[in-house]
Amino acid sequence: MPKVTFLPANVTVEFEEGKLPYKHHGLPGSLLDIALNFGVQLEHACGGSCACTTCHVVVKDGEGHLSEMQDDEMDRLDTAADLTLHSRLGCQAVVKGGDVIVSIPAWNRNYVSEGGSSILGDAIPSARRNSAA
Repeated sequence: MPKVTFLPANVTVEFEEGKLPYKHHGLPGSLLDIALNFGVQLEHACGGSCACTTCHVVVKDGEGHLSEMQDDEMDRLDTAADLTLHSRLGCQAVVKGGDVIVSIPAWNRNYVSEGGSSILGDAIPSARRNSAA
């Protein structure tokens, strides 16, 4: 069974290919779909429709176990911050029969919008606190 490791959280998930419930964000079996199935926080502002770069990840190992990049993903990645030769959009990169390790760039982790707490703690007031003031 394939495994995906999400860094820097160092969360590894194992799954049976083609058996995960589709979460309707990104392509079925994509890194984003896998992350959502296992509660790994991967930003996806456009809902996984390849219209933004918030699910940008950097593949550290196992690039050959991902689907081939299509033109629309290549075009969208051209607008991503800190683009590397190993960048992919989590919503478009489908895991195909092997282990993959990806890193979620620090600037791309947005725990607040995904329901988590701010990685900055109380340094930046939340929108909710601002609106209550």
